[in-house]
This record gives sequence, structure tokens and C-alpha cells, in this order.
Amino acid sequence: MTDTTLDVVLPQVTTLAARVVDARRTYGVGGTSVHALDGVTVGFPARAFTAIMGPSGSGKSTLMHCMAGLDTLSSGQAFVGETDLASLTDRERTILRRDRLGFVFQAFNLLAPLTAEENITLPADLAGRHVDPVWFDTVVQALRVADRLEHRPSQLSGGQQQRVAIARALVERPEVVFADEPTGALDSRASAELLTFLRNAVDDLGQTVVMVTHDPVAAAYTDRVVFLVDGLVVEELDRPTRDAVLDTMKHLGR
Repeated sequence: MTDTTLDVVLPQVTTLAARVVDARRTYGVGGTSVHALDGVTVGFPARAFTAIMGPSGSGKSTLMHCMAGLDTLSSGQAFVGETDLASLTDRERTILRRDRLGFVFQAFNLLAPLTAEENITLPADLAGRHVDPVWFDTVVQALRVADRLEHRPSQLSGGQQQRVAIARALVERPEVVFADEPTGALDSRASAELLTFLRNAVDDLGQTVVMVTHDPVAAAYTDRVVFLVDGLVVEELDRPTRDAVLDTMKHLGR
């Protein structure tokens, strides 16, 4: 029998979950001014895991904070989906962060008097929304904190606290999760567990993650690395490996 199977190549449509256009951020004035971002144009695809890397002072965290509406650009544009952050009032920007974005930072930002479960659901509780119980169970089971929900932060290890913080960021299915050095306070085992979960959240749950990191091992979990130097995007690397990231970083240092 003749094989008549045809290979059909479907067009790929890339949706950008966040992007900046000619983004500039200057702190201070005159001779003491610092140009943290100096004309950055870059997009971050939906349902992908992207790392932002660069030497200290390169603008990594500033870029993330401006994309997430935690800081404002001096000029240029920052978008979440098709929403131009500059078009929003302060209140509208607060609502966008609450309803459409998730945040994971090196400082876990858990409230000591609350249990793990109360910390996870706190943003939804403050907004008067109910968390989907099925999705809640999926997240806490995947992060292996289901048996720690009644514990307070002081009763949790650093890795457990970070996983609770990630659960809080994911429990309302945000459009984008921004993670700023999320493994910086963790040991190698806890870091690997965290990065594996973020990788699975992208692959299995369709999440979008943008992560600032200095660690080539962490970057190797991602789909793409964007490198900044002196407030500019100077290199990008697809399907990164640890060695490829190290080689690129050495090149940037010359």
C-alpha cells in the first residue's frame, strides 16, 4: 500500500504576553543620573519560559519592574498583552497587577501570622474573589505543599516558603508570572525543585514565566535567554544550555 500521508506544516502564531518598545528608565538628574534602561525593545512570548540575564547594574530588575507595572518608564512603552501600561491610572495599574500578573521574588513576602493556605489565597481574598478549588488543589499538589497548608511561614523551610509564594503567584492563573531571582535564597536541591515546577507550569499548564537570574543552571531550564548590558539588549539565546549561557556571558564580559 502506498503511504499517502502528508506532512502538514501549520503556521505558528506567537502571542506576546509582555513587551517593551524603546523602553528608557533614568534615575536622578544631571550629572548624577543613571540610565538603567537605554532604549530596550523586546517581547516575551506567551506560554514560554524566558530568562533575563546580565551583569549587576545591567537593568534586569528595572526591566521586569517596568513590565510588571511596579515601576514606570521615563519614555517608551510597556505592554501586558495589548494593554499599554502608560494609558492606565494608578488605580487601574494596581488592578492589572492584582488581576493579571503573578509575582515571585527572592524575599518570599509571606505574612507571618497567616497559614500557608491563607498566604496563598490572600490576593484573591483581598479582591473578594473565590479561588477555584480544583485549580488550588492542582497547584498545591504539584508544588508539594498540600500537607503544609496549616503551617505558618516560621514552621516552613526556605524551599517550602518559596513554593508557597509560587503557589500564591499561580493560584489565580495570571497571564504572566514575573520571578526576580527566585532561587537566590535557596540551596541547590530546592532551586532545582522550584525550576522544575516553573518549567512544568509552562509545558503542562500553559503558564508564561519571565525570570531574572544570574545563574546559568537556572537559565538552562528556560526556552530563551535575553542578555542585557548597560541598559541594552545585546544578545538572545534560544534553547539555552548551561555551557552556552556561560560562553555567552564570557563573551559579554570582554
